Amino acid sequence: MRDYQGLCWHIVFRLVGNPDDARDLCQETFLRVHGRLHQFRFECPLKAWIGRIAYSIALRHLERRRAARTVYLHDEGEGQREGGNYAIADESDLEGAAGDAQHAARLREAVQALPAVPRTLVVLYHLEELPISEIATITGMSEGTIKSHLFRARSSLRDWLRRRGVSEP
Repeated sequence: MRDYQGLCWHIVFRLVGNPDDARDLCQETFLRVHGRLHQFRFECPLKAWIGRIAYSIALRHLERRRAARTVYLHDEGEGQREGGNYAIADESDLEGAAGDAQHAARLREAVQALPAVPRTLVVLYHLEELPISEIATITGMSEGTIKSHLFRARSSLRDWLRRRGVSEP
C-alpha cells in the first residue's frame, strides 16, 4: 500500500477533485485490491493493476455523482459546484519546472481547469511519469487515444496560460 498510495491519490484526486472523496475512494481501492489480490494474474505490472482499479472506482464515483446531481439540479437551482482548487504537496515537481511560485500556481490552476480524464492523463504521464502503455492498461484507452488526449491537453494548457499572460517555462 505504501508503494502505490501516491499513484492511487493522483488518479483518484485528479478525477474527483475533492480531497475527502479522494481519501474515501483510495481506501476503497486498497480494500478492493486486498479482497481481489487472488485474482491478480501477473499479466501486467501490479502498479498498473492497482491503477486500473483506482481509475474504475473514481469513474464510477463520478457517474454516481453526475446522476445524483442531475436529480437534485431542479431542486437546488444551479446545483453544487464541483471540484475546486486544492493545494496538494505532490505538486512540487510542477513548481520546480515552472521556476517560480506564481507561475506554478497558475500552472496548477490550468491543470485543474482541464476536464477530468485529460487532467488525469496529464498527471499520470507528467507527474507519475508512467509510460503510455501503462496508462493504457490503467485506463483501458488505446495508446493513440491517450496520445491524442495528451496533445490536446498540453495545447489547452498553453492557450490557457497565454490568455492569462503567463509565458511558457
